[in-house]
Amino acid sequence: QVQLVESGGGLVQPGGSLRLSCAASSSIFSIYLMAWYRQYPGLQRELVASIASGDVTNYADSVMGRFTISRDITKNTVYLQMNNLKPKGGTVCYCYAGRYAPVVAGTFPPEISWGQGTQVTVSS
Repeated sequence: QVQLVESGGGLVQPGGSLRLSCAASSSIFSIYLMAWYRQYPGLQRELVASIASGDVTNYADSVMGRFTISRDITKNTVYLQMNNLKPKGGTVCYCYAGRYAPVVAGTFPPEISWGQGTQVTVSS
C-alpha cells in the first residue's frame, strides 16, 4: 500500500488561496490515479479533482476554473491549487490513490490509499 501525507491546509478568508500537497511513499503515477476528495460535516466524501497518466485531469463542476491539480513525478507529489475559495466553513481534504476515482464514496476499488486528511477552513 502507498502511504500518502497531505499538507498545506489551514484557515483562509473567502476569496483567498491555498495549495495542498500530497507526498506519496513511492512512484505510483504509472499505476494509480491520484485525486483529491473533500468532505463537509454530515455529507458524503466527494471528488474534487483527479489526475491520471498523461496528466489527464478531471474536476468537479463546483471548482472548475478555480482549482488546479498537478503533479511532480520526481517528487512523487500531487498538488491542489485552490483559488477564490468560497465561504463554506470547514472541510477535510483527503489525498487519494487508486485504479479509479468515483465521484462519491461507496464504490471505491479494492486497493486504495488515503491520506490522513488536512483541514481547510474558509471563514472571515
